[in-house]
Amino acid sequence: MRPLTAESEAAWYDRITTSEKDVSFTLYERESLRPIGSLGLHQVDHYNRTALFGILIGDKDCWGKGYGTEATRLVLEYAFTGLGLHNVMLTVFAYHERGIRAYKRAGFREIGRRRQAHRFAGVAEDIVMMDCLATEFERSAGGPP
Repeated sequence: MRPLTAESEAAWYDRITTSEKDVSFTLYERESLRPIGSLGLHQVDHYNRTALFGILIGDKDCWGKGYGTEATRLVLEYAFTGLGLHNVMLTVFAYHERGIRAYKRAGFREIGRRRQAHRFAGVAEDIVMMDCLATEFERSAGGPP
């Protein structure tokens, strides 16, 4: 954990926007069209049909309004129908209960925990692993089984 320079931030942006293994989106608040976060699929593996999911809503006044759940569902739909992926996985810290609830509403299921693998305020916390399968997502979204 260290501050990022403008150059390293620009290099990250260039890598993400030109990578075939990363698909990134900016999340906008619908009413004002102001950017409130980012999300995407990382380490996209077309052969195994897998990817990792990540999201950050940085604007705290937009938390708890359903933006994360809706955006997560949209990215899962894109992953499964647009990219033809089958399994999308994420990791989340166990104390991030709001995020875990949103991921479950979007279609993710807990598949395991890495016990006491993250330190938060001096306390060892679990890292929760979750995934969503295309077949389960289609059923939860009302599509064909």
